[in-house]
Amino acid sequence: MNKSIYAYIIVMAVVSYLIRVFPLAVIRKPITNKYIKSFLYYIPYVTLTVMTFPAIIYATDSKVGGIAALVVGVLLAVFTRNLFIVACGCCLTVLILSFVI
Repeated sequence: MNKSIYAYIIVMAVVSYLIRVFPLAVIRKPITNKYIKSFLYYIPYVTLTVMTFPAIIYATDSKVGGIAALVVGVLLAVFTRNLFIVACGCCLTVLILSFVI
């Protein structure tokens, strides 16, 4: 193996460790600022969205099918709020468009 790979792994480990430990070491008392609390509240949702959004579009053979499934999924989620119906609607959209396109 190349020796530079080990350097990359060590740097990644140090950066990951610092990102997780630094807030614990610096912030000792509870956060009371409502803006910081709301920012920290939404971070998991934003991270999940950023990871999921490209996968939705590029999961199919055509981008049109992925975008159509995204639109159908958002509409079904807004109106039904049922995860099973949203998943089935998205799958059916991609299936129908795969036959059409």
